[in-house]
Formats: sequence, C-alpha cells, structure tokens
Amino acid sequence: MTGTDLKVAETVRGTPGRWLALSVLVLAVLLVAVDATVLGLATPFLSEDLEPTGTQLLWIGDVYSFVIAGLLISMGSLGDRIGRKKLLLTGAVAFGAVSVLNAYATSPEMMIVARALLGVAGATLMPSTLALIRNLFPDPRERSLAVGFWGAAASAGAAVGPVVGGALLEHFWWGSVFLINLPVMAILVVVGVKLIPESRNPRPGPWDLISVGLSLVGMISVVYAIKETAVHGVSAGGMLAATLGATALTWFVRRQLTLPSPLLNVRLFHNRGFSGAVLADLLTILGLAGLVFFLSQFLQLVQGRSPLEAGLIELPSAIGAVIAGLLAGHLARRTSVRGAVTAGLTAVGLALGAGVFATAGTTPAAMGAVLFVGGFGAGLAFTVTADVILSSVPKEEAGAASAVSETAYELGAALGIALLGSVVTGVYRGFTVPDAVPGETADAARESLAGAAQAAETLPAEQGAALLASARDAFLDGFHVAGAVGSVVLLATAVAAWFLLRGQRLESGVEHP
Repeated sequence: MTGTDLKVAETVRGTPGRWLALSVLVLAVLLVAVDATVLGLATPFLSEDLEPTGTQLLWIGDVYSFVIAGLLISMGSLGDRIGRKKLLLTGAVAFGAVSVLNAYATSPEMMIVARALLGVAGATLMPSTLALIRNLFPDPRERSLAVGFWGAAASAGAAVGPVVGGALLEHFWWGSVFLINLPVMAILVVVGVKLIPESRNPRPGPWDLISVGLSLVGMISVVYAIKETAVHGVSAGGMLAATLGATALTWFVRRQLTLPSPLLNVRLFHNRGFSGAVLADLLTILGLAGLVFFLSQFLQLVQGRSPLEAGLIELPSAIGAVIAGLLAGHLARRTSVRGAVTAGLTAVGLALGAGVFATAGTTPAAMGAVLFVGGFGAGLAFTVTADVILSSVPKEEAGAASAVSETAYELGAALGIALLGSVVTGVYRGFTVPDAVPGETADAARESLAGAAQAAETLPAEQGAALLASARDAFLDGFHVAGAVGSVVLLATAVAAWFLLRGQRLESGVEHP
C-alpha cells in the first residue's frame, strides 16, 4: 500500500461516510442487475410500439448482456489504470444519459444501439463498485460485510427485475423501466464525488487495445453461441461463433502471458483457491438464473399468473440472497470458506431438485420456500467466493479481479438459461399433438409453450384446450428433467468446491502497508 492509499484507508475507516458510499455503490449494482431482466415484461408493449422483427427482438433482449460480458475484464483493468472512482462516475453519467435514449427509442435499430451503449456503461459500473469496496474497507471483517451487501444486490437483481417491471408497467409506458435509472445515477454521482476516495494502480502500464478487442470478441462470441444453441439447438452459426470465441480467448490468454502489464493476470488461475472460487461463482449463478428463468415461464404459462404475481412469488429468492449476503462473512469465518461455499451450492442444488416435484397445483407458499432456500444458498456461495477472489490479489489489481467475478456471473447466467433451456426444449418439442391439428399450427406449438398458447387461440375451443393441455404437460416434464440435471450439476460442484477450497480462509486483520 502506498502512503497515499494508507492515509485514505485510515481516513475512511474512521468515518461513517464509507457506509453511505457503500449504499450508493450497492444501489448501482442492483440497478445494473435489474436492467438485465426488467425488459422481459416490457417486451410485448415495446413490440407493439416499435414493431421489431423476431431477430431484432432477440438482439434488443440480448445485446445488453453480450456487451457487458465482453467488456467487463477490459473495463476492470481500465479502472485500475485511470482510477476506479473516475471510471465509476463517468459510467454513472453515461448510464443515466443512455437510459433516456432507451426510453425514447423510436425504431428497433435505435433500440438495439441504445441497449448496446447501456451495456458499455454497465460494464464500467460493475467491476468499479467491487474494486472500490476493496479500498473503502481495509478491515477484512468490515469488507466481508460490505461484499455481502454487494453480493446480495447482484444476486437479488434478477429476481427484483420482474417485480419492478411489473409494478411500473401497471401504471406507466414501457420506457419507464429505463427512466428509474436516472435518480439513482444522480445520487451516485453526487454522493460519490464527496465520499468515495480515488484509487488506482500506481504503476499501471499501458491499456492494451489488442487484448481489449480479443476479450470483447471472445466473450461476445461464446455467450452468443451458448444462447443460440439454447434457442435453436446445434447449428452452423452457433458452432462458428463458438469457434471464433474459443480462438479469440486462447489468443487473449497467450497474449496476457507475454505482456509486462496484462489486462488480466491469468497466472492467478494457477491458485487452486482462486480457480475454485471462480468455478463456484459461475455455477452458483448458473443454478439460480436457470431456476428463476424457467419458474417465471412455469408460473405464467402453466399456472396462468400475471407477470407481477410471478415476480412477487419469486421475491423470496431475493430475500434469501440478501440475508445470506449479510451473514456470509461471519459464517465463513466461524466454519470455513469451503464449508460455507459447499453449503451454498448444496442449497441451490436442492432447490433445483425440488423442481422435479412441481405441478400445476403447487402452491405459492411451497415455491416461495424453495426459492428462499435457493436464493440463500446462491447469496452465501456468491458472496464468499467474491470475497475470496477480491482478497486473492493485491489492491492494485482489484479492478481486474473484480471483473473476473462479474464475468463468471454473466457467463453463469447465460449458461444456466442455455443448459437448462436446451433440456426443457428437448423434452418439450417431442410432445404429442392432438389429432386433426394442422401441420403448421403443430410446428408453431412445438417451438415454445408461449407459441402453443398462441396456436391454441386459432383452433376451435375444445381442440385448442387439448393442444394447450398437452403442451403444458410436456413443458412440465421438461421442467422436471431440467431440475434434476441442474441439481446433479450443482451438487457435483459442491463436492468439487469442498476439495478445491481446502485451506482457503478469509482475512481477519486490518491491512497494513
């Protein structure tokens, strides 16, 4: 720690301002996470106004997460170089301004560009917030609690998104889901200028633009390939994207090993604890994202609930994540890091396994209990692994390390929907269509449960009801199989984490120079 850093640490440790600074950082993370899911409920209204094609609609939904995944490592490294506070405040202003562009988009093309720009701004916020926590809280015990708040916001965001979106769409037009960002970003800038201390790597080296390009192309291609495979199965386009992504990322890793000041110190992955934490991080979010995503469809399309009802039923996962985040540091120190992470992964695995027993008549209370357990497990594992990742590197590399945690989050969310989605789709598409249903209608019904609901409306009442009942049964069968597969993956990861994180501990003493 430099003399300047030490003075900042001593000043911040002795004042209550760091907790107010943390509150706005956490709020920013929550908003970025909410923005990834809030658009889902607004899609029907947006489609009616902008009239996008099917492909344009997919890009409107996906380009935000694609760009975030592609830029996280680069932006984390940029923050280490130019100053994390500077990057955070610049990103906050950009996020607010681009939110207005999203809200008032007048064409599908404008909306796609606006969502991509929102992803660029979001990528500056996520790693900056976690890296700044590393500097705001030099006491590891306080930092664990702070990371707990941060992890709870990141884990809960996906579940809160549908509730926020549903509430806004009950009273306002679809652009309102973006305008809620403005007051939060304004508060972040005002409070941040006064209370957040600047921190950066004192010997940063150059920002390698070739590495930035390779990271962007590699991550976007991989995430695109995952989502393409989930929607359409194995295809030439998906295979091409996967090959391009793997090639770019391999080149990226090789380049980092030769640079004197790499964007990401890939040698960190030689550390068994660091690699184990990243793996657990990724698969925790894989399980939670898959569970919440398919339960949303189950609640709306099988049980016939409104989007707001579905969002409220899923809210216990967010509550569980918040509680676990606040307790995570204490539990990891009282037991062990591997004990806490293994318990968290096991809880998510059991929650996914409970999906095997879901029926059209399953009560909201039962689903809420399962989601609470899953959210608690995810919050526990995600927060402890984020703390381990953050503590594994020198303060100077906090931004790049934070970006690894964020990238694992984004990849986990994409993989959760893709892996479990391919299982659900594979089972669903084989359902038996009632006799006398026209071929084209049957094909549309087999595309998705939403497609089956639309197809049923074009048929005579009795025939349409039979088609929809058969489709719902098939979706439920797919949901059961996906729950079982997801449960096995998470429980196997829990066993792996027990061995990979052996001997790993959270820091206990205050940092000194």
